[in-house]
Amino acid sequence: MTGKAVTEVSTEDSLIDAVRWNEDGLVPAIAQDARTGRVLMMAWMNRESLQLTAAEGRAVYWSRSRGKLWRKGESSGHEQQIREIRLDCDGDTVLLVVEQRGGIACHTGRTSCFYRVLDGERWLVNQPVIKNPDDIYE
Repeated sequence: MTGKAVTEVSTEDSLIDAVRWNEDGLVPAIAQDARTGRVLMMAWMNRESLQLTAAEGRAVYWSRSRGKLWRKGESSGHEQQIREIRLDCDGDTVLLVVEQRGGIACHTGRTSCFYRVLDGERWLVNQPVIKNPDDIYE
């Protein structure tokens, strides 16, 4: 057999019903670059942010610290255009395959939030700052 294997799911496995939300009504969402496969960031989603992400075709997350929705790039211009939304086997993690606008996903001005690498017992920075955060968030 060649090509993609696609299995239909029942209507009970709708966008929201298939997700195993945590006790706070949230699910972790990992953003991955569609072109390179690189993991860009992790953020939280609630039901509304997942629905908006699917409807708008751009990443919308839930800010736990601010207690509100935030559209990635709303102040920085570094939007994440959705290419695909995936749900892991346990239903407790969402993967957003995205086109990262502007090449910066991290609020520190780097391409990825995962810019620290453990070297023995210390963390080393392995990515340069592309743009000063003070210049991004004026």
